[in-house]
Amino acid sequence: MPDEWVPLDFIDEPIEVEFDRPPMLSRKPGAPDGFVWRGQRYRSEQTLASWFDYGRKGRSARNMQPAHARVAASRGSWGVGRFYFRVRAGGRVFDLYYDRAPEGAGDREGHWFLYREMKLA
Repeated sequence: MPDEWVPLDFIDEPIEVEFDRPPMLSRKPGAPDGFVWRGQRYRSEQTLASWFDYGRKGRSARNMQPAHARVAASRGSWGVGRFYFRVRAGGRVFDLYYDRAPEGAGDREGHWFLYREMKLA
């Protein structure tokens, strides 16, 4: 029977991530090898799970033809989607995500967030 994880604390704060080897595709990264949150460095000891969400939100969910929206939901489109990772770090379990949405024309990179801390049910 798989482990049942439940949220312990909702955080949703930006973090800096570290990779021992940079991802081959920056817009489709794997789990980071570590991250810095509130000035403290955490080393990823184990990746417990990963998943993605290419769903379009708000106005962007209505600006595509249905056939194109179905394709985008399965593989993503520029600036849309999140990659989630559940990692064990520093004896704790966290959900992190990489949000591919740029913040503006001068910011074409996505951003990393510490989503929440998890615990076993």
